Amino acid sequence: MERPLVVGVDGSAPSLRAVDWAADEAALRGVPLRLVHASLWQRYEGAALAEDLGKPSEETLAEDIVDAAARRVSDRRPDVKVTTLIVPEEPEYALVREGREAAALVLGARGRGGIAEFLLGSVSLGVAAYATCPVVVLRGHPDGQPRQVTHGRILLGVGEEAHGAEAVRFAFEEAERRGAVLEAVRAWRCPAHETTDHPLLAGEPARLHEQRAAETLEATLDEVAAQYPTVRVRRRTAEGPARKVLLDASADADLLVVGARRRPERRVGLQLGRVAHTALHHAACPVAVVPHGAHDD
Repeated sequence: MERPLVVGVDGSAPSLRAVDWAADEAALRGVPLRLVHASLWQRYEGAALAEDLGKPSEETLAEDIVDAAARRVSDRRPDVKVTTLIVPEEPEYALVREGREAAALVLGARGRGGIAEFLLGSVSLGVAAYATCPVVVLRGHPDGQPRQVTHGRILLGVGEEAHGAEAVRFAFEEAERRGAVLEAVRAWRCPAHETTDHPLLAGEPARLHEQRAAETLEATLDEVAAQYPTVRVRRRTAEGPARKVLLDASADADLLVVGARRRPERRVGLQLGRVAHTALHHAACPVAVVPHGAHDD
């Protein structure tokens, strides 16, 4: 049985953009789409209070939200099979649980009640931190409008080889589905204590770190690349903090893929490592966070 793409929906503009992106992605993958709405309002307030106030109950509102999202998918991608789920539960818990049997989770950057759409919401961050499958977060836009430009480019941030195989494979698959170029970037820096005042030796430490970055890039990509011979790959090393390098490169990418480094002993927001955390907050394109050990499609 094919795993579905799961989308968190709450009726907000960011979640509707996530629905659109996920509908296109489901069509590319040939998999079903599952729309999930989760809220604790019904549990705490109940339908009786809503009736006393003369307002629709949260359950009715939730049904309207998922029904509207399902119609949106059918209008956009009539070939995609859609199912829906409404649960009276914390959204993070419900989505992480649904992700256990999903090909990927797709979320808007913020939901209802977000103060600033271009900042990442707590639900999206929490799900990205704990989900066992890839999580795609549709970055918000300050003007509230979806991006219409397609660049034909998937951007992959290459981290340590031992922790990035799943992210690399995910990026190759996305590039193959879209017929897009895969740009794989490995950032490097020369620690200050390795510099020297001698003018003839000043460049040697930097060249060594750049060479190591290139070797890591090759070793990380080569084994997976052989499985995707039709994907065009651009390999690039860049000097500077990985966070800044990837943010700059995300301006003309359709998707940024990064691996997740789990830190279960720390609070939400620091689970993912600084690169993934920064990408989720500030990238100029959708971000896919792929955890180490994520299941295949």
